[in-house]
Amino acid sequence: MAGRFAPSPTGDLHLGNLRTALLAWLAARSTGRRYLVRMEDLDRVTSSVGHERSQLADLAAIGLDWDGDVVRQSERFDIYRRHIERLDEAGLVYRCYCTRREIRAEIEAAANAPHAHLPDGAYPGTCRDLTADERAEREGGGRSPALRLRTDGDEVEFDDVVLGPTRGRVDDVVLARADGVPAYNLAVVVDDALQGVDQVVRGDDLAPSTPRQILLQQLLGFEQPEYWHVPLVLGPDGERLAKRHGAVTLDDLAAEGHTAADVLASLARSVGLAAATEPASSITTATLLDRFDPGVLVALDPSASRTVRVGRAWHDLGRG
Repeated sequence: MAGRFAPSPTGDLHLGNLRTALLAWLAARSTGRRYLVRMEDLDRVTSSVGHERSQLADLAAIGLDWDGDVVRQSERFDIYRRHIERLDEAGLVYRCYCTRREIRAEIEAAANAPHAHLPDGAYPGTCRDLTADERAEREGGGRSPALRLRTDGDEVEFDDVVLGPTRGRVDDVVLARADGVPAYNLAVVVDDALQGVDQVVRGDDLAPSTPRQILLQQLLGFEQPEYWHVPLVLGPDGERLAKRHGAVTLDDLAAEGHTAADVLASLARSVGLAAATEPASSITTATLLDRFDPGVLVALDPSASRTVRVGRAWHDLGRG
């Protein structure tokens, strides 16, 4: 059994990333699970070894440890392709030649169609039933196909530890991009299954992708993990926390005189695991593990304002 934290190494971790990593660590360790770190570096253009090293150092700085070697998705393309081949052999994959502009136009048209059964923003299946001649014509024109999963707008329901019963329809999700890079939804499903991950703690902005991943798990014969979708940390403008919001990383805050221990204490207070009057020096990952209860997260009011305060830095906390 294992939980995991799986960042993309495209920049420094900010307070929201660090809090999700902490909650995933607490959830795993409190239930006797291993805690794994996986780098979701599918896109080597935006990912870097330098960012990976920085992220791992920040996790260690706030007291998190992990089991085994760090897994990198960029080193597992052959594994993902084998699983796409399994789906293809079952007749569940088709070639899609649409450009992003064409997809946007089709989605807008589909939104006005009567009796639409697909989720909002879903790919409308333009290339699902192309003939061999039509495919040859597109490839002759220089278009390389992405690979999509053939679905029937299946509705998938799951019971989230934090969000409760949640459901959503599944569209024809991309399995591999036109440049051959495996897609996130396929890679994360394969990785979780092969790594023994049966507990997934992540930001609730990813909850809409979960039905797609559950369907892929079912089609590939994998067990479904337990899902915890936790609140995001948002900036004062209500948008997802980012560098533009000021001091949001450990380095930023260190420059203002705040230690990693200060940050850990602030993260703990933001989810009710430490009192506002409790000194940072008394808050460690060990003490948080002793008092951790998932009920704390379930009890968070999704409509109420929460804050993460580190010195003069304030950040609204809410659901994405």
